[in-house]
Amino acid sequence: MPLGLIALAIGGFGIGLTEFVIMGLLPEVAADFGVSEAAAGWLISGYALAVVVGALGLTAATVRLPRKPVLMGLLVLFIAGNAISAMAPSYELMMTGRIVAALCHGAFFGIGSVVAASLVAPERAAGAIAVMFTGLTAANVLGVPFGTFIGQQFGWRATFWAISAIGVIALVGVAALVPVARATGTTTSAPSLRRELGAFRSSQVWLSLTVTVLGFGGMFGAFTYIAYTLTEVSGFAAGTVPWLLVLFGAGLVVGNWAGGRLADRSIDGTLLAFIAALVVVLALFAWLAFSPAATIVLLVLMGAFGFGTVPGLQSRIMRYAAGAPTLASGANIAAFNLGNALGAWAGGATIAAGLGYTSPIATGAVITLAALAVMTVAAVTARRAGAASASRRDASAQAGPATSPTPAAAH
Repeated sequence: MPLGLIALAIGGFGIGLTEFVIMGLLPEVAADFGVSEAAAGWLISGYALAVVVGALGLTAATVRLPRKPVLMGLLVLFIAGNAISAMAPSYELMMTGRIVAALCHGAFFGIGSVVAASLVAPERAAGAIAVMFTGLTAANVLGVPFGTFIGQQFGWRATFWAISAIGVIALVGVAALVPVARATGTTTSAPSLRRELGAFRSSQVWLSLTVTVLGFGGMFGAFTYIAYTLTEVSGFAAGTVPWLLVLFGAGLVVGNWAGGRLADRSIDGTLLAFIAALVVVLALFAWLAFSPAATIVLLVLMGAFGFGTVPGLQSRIMRYAAGAPTLASGANIAAFNLGNALGAWAGGATIAAGLGYTSPIATGAVITLAALAVMTVAAVTARRAGAASASRRDASAQAGPATSPTPAAAH
């Protein structure tokens, strides 16, 4: 395994911590700044919105620059944002720090995916991307308990100082371990924004983005309100919820690893299988949530099949973006976050409509079923296009010798 992948995974771990750690610190932060719980919640929502802006804006702005220095610059931005949060004397400055840190999130994972793929042979690209995203999955598992523990022992500001230190380690790792030449890409022509935007002329890029929004929208629609399901429907005590979420996170780690390995063999086949399995898991979860034993199993499977699509989705969009994958890769990170927002909104709407705490899971199954339909269209059209292209190549190869003048005819 190239050591550069480990450095990228450490960066992903730190960035993932920044996203999730605040959930366990909201009461302390709200009390410190004297704001309501709803206002404190904007430290999460504002972060998510800034991720979308950074994924598209910063990626586009840096597309002509060498990727390794860009990754290092993004990590500097990440360190600065968390340091601002740690020192913030007011809620407004705390929000500023969250936004600064979030701006690097999407661009780091988008550009980092391209760099990770460039460090290995093409047939191992999905596995390399999965290694980088292992940091993010680990952050899902450890983020809330890590932040809560540090915050309880040393105060919530210490948590952000600790994350800043992780950012410094990642920065040193990228500087030392990511090769300059290979991190700048494999294409022969210089990268340009115009060429990167040209990747969006591919219908497969748009289909991939749609699958990302719907697939993650379905899973996070269920996950956003999972604490209510676990306590009000499954009957678990509130104190067991964090440990159940650790099991969910363990499913993410396993799914990410398996999805990356399988996608290296067949991207579309893996995505179709995982998304179909996620539909079944969510439907069963909505039906069997009253059973604690079934809930534990299905919670793990939801994480595994949901996050197992990430390496394949990221690899697929980079494949169809051809020689200009950077902006499309960043757009896919934005699509993941749009899916999160879609799922949270849809799940909240069903609860508000009085449909109960299993309704977000059922709604997630419907949204994921839509993702499966789009993925099926994408796979079928890609296969037909590939077959047509192969037929044209065969016809051209057969016609070539017949139309070429023979030595006798040349005289």
